[in-house]
Amino acid sequence: MNEVVDQIAAKVGIAPDVAERAVGMMLGFLQREAPDGPVSKMITSIPGASDLVAQFNGAETGGGGLLGGLMSAVGAGGGIMALGQQLMSEGLGMSEISSLAKETIAVARQHAGDEVVDEVVGSIPGLGQFI
Repeated sequence: MNEVVDQIAAKVGIAPDVAERAVGMMLGFLQREAPDGPVSKMITSIPGASDLVAQFNGAETGGGGLLGGLMSAVGAGGGIMALGQQLMSEGLGMSEISSLAKETIAVARQHAGDEVVDEVVGSIPGLGQFI
Protein backbone atom coordinates (compact mmCIF):
# COMPACT_ATOMS: atom_id res chain seq x y z
CA MET A 1 0.00 0.00 0.00
CA ASN A 2 2.97 2.33 0.50
CA GLU A 3 3.27 2.87 -3.24
CA VAL A 4 -0.44 3.70 -3.53
CA VAL A 5 -0.33 6.01 -0.49
CA ASP A 6 2.77 7.77 -1.83
CA GLN A 7 1.01 8.28 -5.17
CA ILE A 8 -2.08 9.73 -3.47
CA ALA A 9 0.04 11.93 -1.17
CA ALA A 10 1.98 13.36 -4.12
CA LYS A 11 -1.18 14.11 -6.13
CA VAL A 12 -2.92 15.76 -3.16
CA GLY A 13 0.22 17.54 -1.93
CA ILE A 14 0.27 16.17 1.62
CA ALA A 15 2.76 14.18 3.69
CA PRO A 16 2.69 10.40 3.13
CA ASP A 17 2.01 9.68 6.82
CA VAL A 18 -1.03 11.98 6.77
CA ALA A 19 -2.21 10.39 3.51
CA GLU A 20 -1.82 6.91 5.04
CA ARG A 21 -4.02 7.78 8.03
CA ALA A 22 -6.56 9.65 5.89
CA VAL A 23 -6.91 6.87 3.31
CA GLY A 24 -7.33 4.35 6.13
CA MET A 25 -10.05 6.52 7.67
CA MET A 26 -11.84 6.95 4.34
CA LEU A 27 -11.75 3.25 3.56
CA GLY A 28 -12.88 2.46 7.11
CA PHE A 29 -15.81 4.84 6.65
CA LEU A 30 -16.76 3.09 3.40
CA GLN A 31 -16.49 -0.29 5.11
CA ARG A 32 -18.85 0.82 7.89
CA GLU A 33 -21.38 2.57 5.66
CA ALA A 34 -21.57 0.57 2.41
CA PRO A 35 -23.05 -2.91 1.84
CA ASP A 36 -20.63 -5.65 2.88
CA GLY A 37 -20.27 -7.44 -0.45
CA PRO A 38 -19.22 -4.60 -2.75
CA VAL A 39 -17.11 -2.73 -0.19
CA SER A 40 -15.30 -5.89 0.89
CA LYS A 41 -14.51 -6.67 -2.74
CA MET A 42 -13.26 -3.12 -3.27
CA ILE A 43 -11.04 -3.04 -0.18
CA THR A 44 -9.55 -6.48 -0.75
CA SER A 45 -8.78 -5.52 -4.36
CA ILE A 46 -6.51 -2.66 -3.29
CA PRO A 47 -3.12 -3.98 -2.14
CA GLY A 48 -2.64 -3.25 1.58
CA ALA A 49 -5.98 -1.51 2.02
CA SER A 50 -7.29 -4.02 4.56
CA ASP A 51 -4.27 -3.27 6.78
CA LEU A 52 -4.92 0.49 6.58
CA VAL A 53 -8.56 0.01 7.52
CA ALA A 54 -7.56 -2.12 10.49
CA GLN A 55 -5.04 0.48 11.62
CA PHE A 56 -6.77 3.80 10.89
CA ASN A 57 -10.49 3.16 10.54
CA GLY A 58 -11.35 6.15 12.73
CA ALA A 59 -13.43 4.23 15.28
CA GLU A 60 -11.43 5.63 18.19
CA THR A 61 -12.48 9.21 17.49
CA GLY A 62 -15.99 8.77 18.87
CA GLY A 63 -18.11 9.37 15.77
CA GLY A 64 -17.82 13.13 15.26
CA GLY A 65 -18.83 14.40 18.67
CA LEU A 66 -22.20 15.78 19.63
CA LEU A 67 -22.93 17.45 16.29
CA GLY A 68 -22.02 14.32 14.31
CA GLY A 69 -24.16 12.21 16.62
CA LEU A 70 -27.11 14.57 16.34
CA MET A 71 -26.83 14.81 12.56
CA SER A 72 -26.63 11.04 12.30
CA ALA A 73 -29.65 10.66 14.57
CA VAL A 74 -31.76 12.87 12.32
CA GLY A 75 -30.46 11.22 9.16
CA ALA A 76 -28.59 14.25 7.86
CA GLY A 77 -25.32 12.65 6.75
CA GLY A 78 -23.62 12.57 10.13
CA GLY A 79 -21.36 9.79 8.89
CA ILE A 80 -19.81 11.95 6.20
CA MET A 81 -19.69 14.94 8.57
CA ALA A 82 -17.93 12.84 11.20
CA LEU A 83 -15.39 11.65 8.64
CA GLY A 84 -14.80 15.26 7.59
CA GLN A 85 -14.20 16.25 11.21
CA GLN A 86 -11.73 13.38 11.64
CA LEU A 87 -9.82 14.40 8.52
CA MET A 88 -9.77 18.05 9.55
CA SER A 89 -8.35 17.01 12.91
CA GLU A 90 -5.47 15.50 10.90
CA GLY A 91 -4.77 19.01 9.59
CA LEU A 92 -6.45 18.65 6.20
CA GLY A 93 -8.47 21.45 4.61
CA MET A 94 -11.62 20.98 2.56
CA SER A 95 -9.81 21.13 -0.80
CA GLU A 96 -7.30 18.52 0.38
CA ILE A 97 -10.09 16.28 1.67
CA SER A 98 -11.91 16.58 -1.66
CA SER A 99 -8.73 15.78 -3.62
CA LEU A 100 -7.94 12.90 -1.28
CA ALA A 101 -11.42 11.43 -1.74
CA LYS A 102 -11.17 11.70 -5.54
CA GLU A 103 -7.72 10.12 -5.63
CA THR A 104 -8.71 7.32 -3.26
CA ILE A 105 -11.76 6.49 -5.39
CA ALA A 106 -9.60 6.64 -8.56
CA VAL A 107 -7.23 4.07 -7.02
CA ALA A 108 -10.21 1.92 -6.01
CA ARG A 109 -11.48 2.06 -9.60
CA GLN A 110 -8.06 0.93 -10.90
CA HIS A 111 -8.05 -2.11 -8.65
CA ALA A 112 -11.71 -3.06 -8.17
CA GLY A 113 -13.32 -1.71 -11.34
CA ASP A 114 -15.98 0.93 -11.99
CA GLU A 115 -18.99 -1.28 -11.35
CA VAL A 116 -17.95 -2.24 -7.80
CA VAL A 117 -16.86 1.28 -6.87
CA ASP A 118 -20.02 2.83 -8.32
CA GLU A 119 -22.11 0.43 -6.22
CA VAL A 120 -20.20 1.40 -3.06
CA VAL A 121 -20.40 5.14 -3.75
CA GLY A 122 -24.06 4.97 -4.76
CA SER A 123 -25.00 3.20 -1.55
CA ILE A 124 -23.87 6.08 0.71
CA PRO A 125 -26.16 9.13 0.64
CA GLY A 126 -24.32 12.33 -0.19
CA LEU A 127 -20.96 10.71 -0.99
CA GLY A 128 -21.23 11.30 -4.73
CA GLN A 129 -20.99 15.06 -4.28
CA PHE A 130 -17.50 14.70 -2.79
CA ILE A 131 -15.98 12.60 -5.52
